[in-house]
Amino acid sequence: MSVNGRLFQGAAAICAALAALLIGAPSFATPVHRHGHHLLRHPVRRRERPRGPDLRSSAALVVDTTNGAVLYSKRPDAVQPIASITKLMTALVVLDAKQSLDQRITIKPSDRIHGKGWYSRLKVGTTLTRGQLLHLALMSSENRAARTLADNYPGGFPAAIQAMNRKAKALGMTHTHFVDPTGLTSRNVSTPGDLEKLVVAASHNPTIRRFSTDRRYAVRVRRRLVEFGTTDGLVANRAWRIIVQKTGFINAAGHCLVLETVIDGRKLVIVLLDSWGKYTRVADAVRVRQWLEARVFSNRGRRVTMR
Repeated sequence: MSVNGRLFQGAAAICAALAALLIGAPSFATPVHRHGHHLLRHPVRRRERPRGPDLRSSAALVVDTTNGAVLYSKRPDAVQPIASITKLMTALVVLDAKQSLDQRITIKPSDRIHGKGWYSRLKVGTTLTRGQLLHLALMSSENRAARTLADNYPGGFPAAIQAMNRKAKALGMTHTHFVDPTGLTSRNVSTPGDLEKLVVAASHNPTIRRFSTDRRYAVRVRRRLVEFGTTDGLVANRAWRIIVQKTGFINAAGHCLVLETVIDGRKLVIVLLDSWGKYTRVADAVRVRQWLEARVFSNRGRRVTMR
């Protein structure tokens, strides 16, 4: 073949390749079959994993506690402030100490409550039982109640904080640290993965389960009967079966929510941290539930019995 012939063939090949690119030649992942002069493309079908819910929380975790399966995670190892989620650990160590819940305690002035802008409806001089203080700390996230529980822990405030950190270590919460029993400080930190362990531990205690899921509770503050309500709107929602829950908020932590609940017959822990809106943590929990029911669970979910 002459040189001109070879050049003509090379040019023709280049033109053919360019034409194939322009008309969308198949990639290596697309099987192609020739029939006459036509190209039939059959895309490979890949099994897609269920897309996660569109959450506003910056970190989240959903775990099936019956088998330990992680159903959804978003930055599960992110270490960040946890606000009043802290009070679950405060309650655990207070109950571990086996102090009488009927013992009456008088609230005293304290200059060691961390954080600015904190507020309490419990006035200094009010006398309540340890059980009432624990009830208010868990249900209504009462800061002065949590602080008073720590002050009256065996050995006082420092011993209570030490017990909280020991408990965290015993539970395998390796990225968690406490300096305060209320959560008003940004120095109380944890991760979604660690908080799942805390929620499971709290759910094993019947007192924490009962107090944290109560809707309303009244105590006598000096001469008046004062009624407190839950900080978690899901508790009053009959569509939800909540075993244990706790909310939290400070500016550094955003709006937070942890809970163990039953959905489609499965016990699940849901951890939602650093949500940017006051009501968004509850909306995120609803989005998680809707996503699970629509995309993850079948209609033949194994039924479980509430503890």
